[in-house]
Amino acid sequence: MTIKVTIWNEGRHEQLHKEVQEIYPDRIDGAIAAGIANPDFEIRRGTLDDPDEGLPDSVLDDTDVLLWWGHMAHEEVSDGLIERVQQRVLKGMGLLVLHSGHHSKLFRRLMGTNANLSWRETPDGDLERVWVVNPSHPIAEGLPPYFEVNASEMYGEPFDIPQPDELVFISWYSGGEVFRSGCTFQRGRGRIFFFSPGHETYPIYHDKTVHKVISNGIRWARQKHTDGRILENWHRAEPLHGRPDGVKA
Repeated sequence: MTIKVTIWNEGRHEQLHKEVQEIYPDRIDGAIAAGIANPDFEIRRGTLDDPDEGLPDSVLDDTDVLLWWGHMAHEEVSDGLIERVQQRVLKGMGLLVLHSGHHSKLFRRLMGTNANLSWRETPDGDLERVWVVNPSHPIAEGLPPYFEVNASEMYGEPFDIPQPDELVFISWYSGGEVFRSGCTFQRGRGRIFFFSPGHETYPIYHDKTVHKVISNGIRWARQKHTDGRILENWHRAEPLHGRPDGVKA
């Protein structure tokens, strides 16, 4: 079955920073789309500067799994869009939050925390060794016991998120820090996967193992049961059965 994937990227670094343009000439969303392309995925792309901030209702309603990448323009995303995306997640749309998307309005709302962490960015980057700590998880399918990102932005604990439903990856950095770099959550009917490797000034989204993780995450987040029903605030004025004293309501 074809999975309808929408890759959303704020798209600002590629406009403003020459070094990012050189690494990602077709933007970050383009590199991800090229890396995960296969017959199972029907891929759309959108950015913050597109009409309707890149995610009109017609696209959201036709999306099985949404990928979200943002960094420098979190506060420019309208609260209305965040509300619409949140409601789609609650109805069953899968969501992959990538790298600095941890500080997006969307992720913080879904987590109910500030999602703060420690970080370090250097010109040459830190070596990141990503350990697969839950090898039986579908997102870990086909992966070695660990893989390495030669140049990465350091993300370190403590990471202000709720206890993950499942922890798939833990990263170790050459500076000595560790980080919960692959976590899953369930909100309503929607599955959420946070995956941290993917800074804009390093070519991480050209890495085949990173493509494999993202592809696995998409397949895991895709819900088979997607009728769109959501739990509503239901005033049940009449009891299902008669009152205990036998008097009719």
